[in-house]
Amino acid sequence: MAMTSTHAPMATAGQARSGAGTPTFASVVRSEFTKIRSVRSTYWTLLVLVVVTVGFGALASYGATRGHHPHGPLFDATQQSLGGLYISQLVIGVLGVLVISSEYSTGMIRTTLTTLPRRGLMIAAKALVFAVVAFVTGLITCFASFFLGQAIMSSDHISVSLSQPNVLRAVIGGALFLTACGLLAFGLGLLLRHTAGAITTVVGLLFLLTILVSLLPATWQDHVDKWMPAMAGTQIWTTIPSQGQPAVFAPWTGFAVLCGYAAIALIAGLILFRKRDA
Repeated sequence: MAMTSTHAPMATAGQARSGAGTPTFASVVRSEFTKIRSVRSTYWTLLVLVVVTVGFGALASYGATRGHHPHGPLFDATQQSLGGLYISQLVIGVLGVLVISSEYSTGMIRTTLTTLPRRGLMIAAKALVFAVVAFVTGLITCFASFFLGQAIMSSDHISVSLSQPNVLRAVIGGALFLTACGLLAFGLGLLLRHTAGAITTVVGLLFLLTILVSLLPATWQDHVDKWMPAMAGTQIWTTIPSQGQPAVFAPWTGFAVLCGYAAIALIAGLILFRKRDA
Protein backbone atom coordinates (compact mmCIF):
# COMPACT_ATOMS: atom_id res chain seq x y z
CA MET A 1 0.00 0.00 0.00
CA ALA A 2 1.56 3.27 -1.09
CA MET A 3 2.12 5.87 1.56
CA THR A 4 1.14 9.49 0.93
CA SER A 5 3.73 12.16 1.38
CA THR A 6 3.24 15.11 3.68
CA HIS A 7 5.62 17.24 1.57
CA ALA A 8 4.62 19.72 -1.14
CA PRO A 9 3.14 18.10 -4.26
CA MET A 10 5.54 19.97 -6.58
CA ALA A 11 8.64 18.39 -4.96
CA THR A 12 11.32 17.59 -7.51
CA ALA A 13 12.81 14.15 -8.09
CA GLY A 14 15.96 15.29 -6.38
CA GLN A 15 14.00 16.30 -3.31
CA ALA A 16 12.14 12.98 -3.31
CA ARG A 17 15.45 11.15 -3.22
CA SER A 18 16.67 13.24 -0.31
CA GLY A 19 16.46 12.18 3.30
CA ALA A 20 13.37 14.39 3.80
CA GLY A 21 11.23 11.97 1.82
CA THR A 22 12.49 8.77 3.43
CA PRO A 23 9.70 6.90 5.23
CA THR A 24 10.22 6.71 8.98
CA PHE A 25 9.68 3.57 11.03
CA ALA A 26 6.58 5.14 12.57
CA SER A 27 5.06 5.84 9.13
CA VAL A 28 5.78 2.27 8.01
CA VAL A 29 4.15 0.92 11.19
CA ARG A 30 1.05 3.01 10.48
CA SER A 31 0.97 1.68 6.93
CA GLU A 32 1.26 -1.92 8.11
CA PHE A 33 -1.46 -1.38 10.70
CA THR A 34 -3.73 -0.07 7.95
CA LYS A 35 -2.97 -3.17 5.91
CA ILE A 36 -3.72 -5.69 8.65
CA ARG A 37 -6.97 -4.04 9.71
CA SER A 38 -8.19 -3.69 6.11
CA VAL A 39 -8.05 -7.44 5.47
CA ARG A 40 -11.28 -9.23 6.32
CA SER A 41 -9.53 -12.50 7.20
CA THR A 42 -7.83 -10.74 10.13
CA TYR A 43 -11.15 -10.12 11.87
CA TRP A 44 -12.51 -13.59 11.15
CA THR A 45 -9.36 -15.31 12.37
CA LEU A 46 -9.24 -13.25 15.57
CA LEU A 47 -12.94 -13.98 16.15
CA VAL A 48 -12.26 -17.71 15.80
CA LEU A 49 -9.35 -17.29 18.22
CA VAL A 50 -11.61 -15.73 20.85
CA VAL A 51 -14.39 -18.29 20.41
CA VAL A 52 -12.02 -21.26 20.49
CA THR A 53 -10.05 -20.06 23.52
CA VAL A 54 -13.03 -19.03 25.62
CA GLY A 55 -15.29 -21.85 24.44
CA PHE A 56 -12.88 -24.71 24.97
CA GLY A 57 -11.70 -23.16 28.21
CA ALA A 58 -15.28 -23.11 29.47
CA LEU A 59 -15.78 -26.74 28.42
CA ALA A 60 -12.57 -27.79 30.15
CA SER A 61 -13.61 -25.92 33.29
CA TYR A 62 -17.03 -27.53 33.28
CA GLY A 63 -15.41 -30.93 32.76
CA ALA A 64 -13.30 -30.34 35.86
CA THR A 65 -16.43 -29.94 37.96
CA ARG A 66 -17.74 -33.29 36.69
CA GLY A 67 -14.54 -35.26 37.38
CA HIS A 68 -13.60 -37.34 40.39
CA HIS A 69 -11.61 -35.34 42.95
CA PRO A 70 -10.19 -32.81 40.45
CA HIS A 71 -9.08 -30.60 43.35
CA GLY A 72 -5.98 -32.62 44.18
CA PRO A 73 -2.56 -31.03 44.70
CA LEU A 74 -1.66 -31.26 41.00
CA PHE A 75 -4.88 -29.68 39.72
CA ASP A 76 -4.17 -26.35 37.98
CA ALA A 77 -7.42 -24.37 37.82
CA THR A 78 -5.76 -21.58 35.83
CA GLN A 79 -4.42 -23.91 33.17
CA GLN A 80 -7.79 -25.65 33.05
CA SER A 81 -9.60 -22.42 32.22
CA LEU A 82 -7.00 -21.58 29.57
CA GLY A 83 -7.21 -25.02 27.96
CA GLY A 84 -8.47 -23.51 24.70
CA LEU A 85 -4.94 -22.27 24.03
CA TYR A 86 -3.99 -25.80 22.95
CA ILE A 87 -6.16 -25.21 19.86
CA SER A 88 -5.92 -21.44 19.45
CA GLN A 89 -2.13 -21.63 19.08
CA LEU A 90 -2.87 -23.07 15.65
CA VAL A 91 -5.39 -20.31 14.90
CA ILE A 92 -2.91 -17.52 15.63
CA GLY A 93 -0.39 -19.52 13.61
CA VAL A 94 -2.67 -19.35 10.57
CA LEU A 95 -2.98 -15.59 10.95
CA GLY A 96 0.77 -15.22 11.39
CA VAL A 97 1.35 -17.00 8.09
CA LEU A 98 -1.36 -15.06 6.24
CA VAL A 99 0.00 -11.69 7.34
CA ILE A 100 3.08 -12.22 5.17
CA SER A 101 2.17 -14.95 2.68
CA SER A 102 -0.97 -13.16 1.45
CA GLU A 103 1.24 -10.40 0.02
CA TYR A 104 2.99 -12.99 -2.12
CA SER A 105 -0.21 -14.70 -3.26
CA THR A 106 -1.76 -11.38 -4.36
CA GLY A 107 1.46 -9.91 -5.76
CA MET A 108 1.16 -6.98 -3.35
CA ILE A 109 4.71 -7.63 -2.14
CA ARG A 110 6.13 -6.12 -5.35
CA THR A 111 4.16 -2.93 -4.84
CA THR A 112 5.22 -2.78 -1.22
CA LEU A 113 8.91 -3.18 -2.06
CA THR A 114 8.68 -0.60 -4.83
CA THR A 115 7.30 1.89 -2.34
CA LEU A 116 9.63 0.78 0.46
CA PRO A 117 12.79 -0.96 -0.78
CA ARG A 118 14.20 -1.14 2.77
CA ARG A 119 13.18 -4.74 3.36
CA GLY A 120 14.40 -5.03 6.93
CA LEU A 121 12.38 -1.98 7.97
CA MET A 122 9.25 -3.33 6.33
CA ILE A 123 9.51 -6.75 8.00
CA ALA A 124 10.27 -5.20 11.39
CA ALA A 125 7.20 -2.96 11.14
CA LYS A 126 4.98 -5.80 9.94
CA ALA A 127 6.17 -8.13 12.72
CA LEU A 128 5.68 -5.42 15.36
CA VAL A 129 2.14 -4.64 14.24
CA PHE A 130 1.21 -8.31 14.16
CA ALA A 131 2.78 -8.92 17.59
CA VAL A 132 0.82 -6.05 19.14
CA VAL A 133 -2.45 -7.23 17.60
CA ALA A 134 -1.81 -10.81 18.71
CA PHE A 135 -0.82 -9.81 22.25
CA VAL A 136 -3.72 -7.42 22.84
CA THR A 137 -6.25 -9.89 21.45
CA GLY A 138 -4.66 -12.72 23.40
CA LEU A 139 -4.63 -10.70 26.62
CA ILE A 140 -8.32 -9.85 26.40
CA THR A 141 -9.19 -13.41 25.42
CA CYS A 142 -7.13 -15.05 28.17
CA PHE A 143 -8.63 -12.86 30.88
CA ALA A 144 -12.14 -13.58 29.56
CA SER A 145 -11.42 -17.30 29.45
CA PHE A 146 -9.92 -17.23 32.96
CA PHE A 147 -12.81 -15.39 34.59
CA LEU A 148 -15.45 -17.52 32.86
CA GLY A 149 -13.63 -20.71 33.75
CA GLN A 150 -13.22 -19.74 37.39
CA ALA A 151 -16.88 -18.77 37.60
CA ILE A 152 -17.81 -22.23 36.34
CA MET A 153 -15.44 -24.02 38.71
CA SER A 154 -16.45 -21.92 41.70
CA SER A 155 -19.62 -24.02 41.96
CA ASP A 156 -17.38 -26.93 42.92
CA HIS A 157 -15.09 -24.77 45.09
CA ILE A 158 -11.99 -25.43 42.95
CA SER A 159 -11.56 -21.94 41.47
CA VAL A 160 -8.65 -19.56 42.05
CA SER A 161 -8.22 -15.78 41.99
CA LEU A 162 -5.71 -13.53 40.27
CA SER A 163 -4.15 -12.68 43.63
CA GLN A 164 -2.98 -16.24 44.22
CA PRO A 165 0.64 -17.20 43.44
CA ASN A 166 1.57 -17.36 39.74
CA VAL A 167 -2.01 -16.91 38.52
CA LEU A 168 -1.65 -13.43 37.02
CA ARG A 169 1.64 -14.45 35.40
CA ALA A 170 -0.05 -17.48 33.87
CA VAL A 171 -2.97 -15.50 32.43
CA ILE A 172 -0.68 -12.87 30.92
CA GLY A 173 1.60 -15.74 29.89
CA GLY A 174 -1.23 -17.14 27.79
CA ALA A 175 -1.19 -13.96 25.71
CA LEU A 176 2.60 -14.09 25.45
CA PHE A 177 2.37 -17.73 24.36
CA LEU A 178 -0.04 -16.86 21.56
CA THR A 179 2.14 -13.96 20.44
CA ALA A 180 5.27 -16.12 20.29
CA CYS A 181 3.41 -18.85 18.36
CA GLY A 182 2.14 -16.22 15.94
CA LEU A 183 5.63 -14.80 15.38
CA LEU A 184 6.99 -18.30 14.81
CA ALA A 185 4.34 -18.75 12.12
CA PHE A 186 5.10 -15.31 10.70
CA GLY A 187 8.76 -16.28 10.36
CA LEU A 188 7.85 -19.54 8.65
CA GLY A 189 5.56 -17.69 6.26
CA LEU A 190 8.40 -15.33 5.41
CA LEU A 191 10.77 -18.26 4.99
CA LEU A 192 8.53 -20.44 2.81
CA ARG A 193 6.43 -17.74 1.04
CA HIS A 194 3.68 -20.30 0.45
CA THR A 195 0.51 -20.23 2.56
CA ALA A 196 -0.36 -23.93 2.53
CA GLY A 197 3.23 -25.04 3.06
CA ALA A 198 3.83 -22.61 5.91
CA ILE A 199 0.57 -23.49 7.69
CA THR A 200 1.36 -27.19 7.35
CA THR A 201 4.79 -26.57 8.87
CA VAL A 202 3.24 -24.61 11.76
CA VAL A 203 0.80 -27.42 12.51
CA GLY A 204 3.64 -29.91 12.36
CA LEU A 205 5.87 -27.95 14.75
CA LEU A 206 3.24 -26.95 17.29
CA PHE A 207 0.98 -29.98 17.23
CA LEU A 208 2.08 -33.08 15.36
CA LEU A 209 5.69 -33.02 16.57
CA THR A 210 4.54 -33.11 20.19
CA ILE A 211 2.37 -36.13 19.45
CA LEU A 212 5.20 -37.94 17.67
CA VAL A 213 7.58 -37.33 20.58
CA SER A 214 5.07 -38.97 22.93
CA LEU A 215 5.56 -42.19 20.96
CA LEU A 216 9.27 -42.32 21.79
CA PRO A 217 10.61 -44.49 24.64
CA ALA A 218 10.14 -42.83 28.03
CA THR A 219 13.88 -42.35 28.54
CA TRP A 220 14.10 -40.45 25.25
CA GLN A 221 11.06 -38.31 26.02
CA ASP A 222 12.76 -36.94 29.14
CA HIS A 223 15.43 -35.40 26.92
CA VAL A 224 13.41 -34.47 23.83
CA ASP A 225 9.95 -33.47 25.02
CA LYS A 226 10.97 -30.31 26.84
CA TRP A 227 12.54 -28.88 23.68
CA MET A 228 9.35 -29.09 21.63
CA PRO A 229 8.12 -25.51 21.00
CA ALA A 230 4.53 -26.05 22.15
CA MET A 231 5.49 -28.11 25.19
CA ALA A 232 8.12 -25.58 26.26
CA GLY A 233 5.88 -22.57 25.69
CA THR A 234 2.90 -24.09 27.49
CA GLN A 235 4.72 -23.82 30.82
CA ILE A 236 4.25 -20.05 30.87
CA TRP A 237 0.50 -20.46 31.46
CA THR A 238 0.72 -23.02 34.24
CA THR A 239 0.81 -22.22 37.97
CA ILE A 240 1.78 -25.52 39.54
CA PRO A 241 5.28 -26.96 39.01
CA SER A 242 5.07 -30.26 37.15
CA GLN A 243 5.95 -33.05 39.54
CA GLY A 244 7.45 -36.27 38.32
CA GLN A 245 8.17 -34.71 34.92
CA PRO A 246 11.90 -33.96 34.71
CA ALA A 247 11.54 -33.02 31.05
CA VAL A 248 9.50 -29.89 31.73
CA PHE A 249 11.20 -26.49 31.87
CA ALA A 250 10.37 -23.76 34.37
CA PRO A 251 7.75 -21.29 33.02
CA TRP A 252 10.02 -18.48 31.83
CA THR A 253 12.72 -20.88 30.63
CA GLY A 254 10.19 -22.78 28.56
CA PHE A 255 8.84 -19.55 27.13
CA ALA A 256 12.39 -18.53 26.21
CA VAL A 257 12.77 -21.80 24.28
CA LEU A 258 9.60 -21.04 22.32
CA CYS A 259 10.86 -17.51 21.64
CA GLY A 260 14.12 -19.04 20.43
CA TYR A 261 12.24 -21.04 17.79
CA ALA A 262 10.41 -17.89 16.72
CA ALA A 263 13.65 -15.90 16.55
CA ILE A 264 15.34 -18.55 14.39
CA ALA A 265 12.40 -18.60 11.98
CA LEU A 266 12.29 -14.80 11.79
CA ILE A 267 16.04 -14.38 11.27
CA ALA A 268 16.23 -17.14 8.66
CA GLY A 269 13.20 -15.73 6.88
CA LEU A 270 14.62 -12.20 6.89
CA ILE A 271 18.00 -13.35 5.54
CA LEU A 272 16.36 -15.12 2.61
CA PHE A 273 13.89 -12.28 2.10
CA ARG A 274 16.75 -9.83 1.64
CA LYS A 275 18.42 -12.10 -0.92
CA ARG A 276 15.49 -13.36 -2.97
CA ASP A 277 13.42 -11.58 -5.60
CA ALA A 278 9.89 -10.64 -4.67
